[in-house]
Amino acid sequence: MSKPIALITGATAGIGASFAELLAKKGHDLVIVARDLERLNQNAGKWKESFGVEVEVLVADLSRDEDVRRVELRLQNTSRPVEVLVNNAGFGMKKSFLASDLSDEIALLDVLVTAPMRLMHAILPSMKARNSGVIINVSSIAGWIASGTYSAAKSYLTVLTESLHTEIAGSNVKILALAPGYTRTEFHQRGNMNMSGLPNRLWLTSEKVVEDAWKAALGGKVICVPGRQYQVISKLARYAPRPLVRKLGMNIRLRGRRK
Repeated sequence: MSKPIALITGATAGIGASFAELLAKKGHDLVIVARDLERLNQNAGKWKESFGVEVEVLVADLSRDEDVRRVELRLQNTSRPVEVLVNNAGFGMKKSFLASDLSDEIALLDVLVTAPMRLMHAILPSMKARNSGVIINVSSIAGWIASGTYSAAKSYLTVLTESLHTEIAGSNVKILALAPGYTRTEFHQRGNMNMSGLPNRLWLTSEKVVEDAWKAALGGKVICVPGRQYQVISKLARYAPRPLVRKLGMNIRLRGRRK
């Protein structure tokens, strides 16, 4: 009997790699997607050896239309259907909106907004037709504050997930927005962000984040906020007066640029 297949974007490190490892442990073959072929191959070899699963490597830059199209075609392959889609790929920017390059702003939207929307659009019809499947969109608690294009992009992803969750209600297809807080990954290093002043109690591990997300997704939840500290913060961000939330978002942006 063939194993279910999970496709994970941004699978070279951090949350994406942790999702791939968790799903491999649970008996899923993998399709791992990222830009770095060398690291993809390293991870593929490790997971094949450790868990006895098949790992398909798909090199793609999700800011490029033609690369997203190749991932869409893989998702639409009904001979080897993908049962789990994890939209995880993403990046942040240190510069403020007024100082950033327009090309970088567009690339961020392409990766964080357009690509996940296209990939869900590609796979949801087949998931609905066979009445099974799981989609996890890696959003962020930043989606509830006002902190540049990144926050706006994550807000889009969370709201679209909520909408689709309602649209497929009554089916066995699960869709979840994962909204973590600060997680120990390569994300902040790649964005050249200074996080040295952040207290240890605010850091999450990618392993715990994905464990919570998988449990929540299978339980039919629509949003998962890992960590008690971030559950409190997310409620404040959602229900506090907006002027206060906007000020919080600006303070976070300024802290990240001090490097």
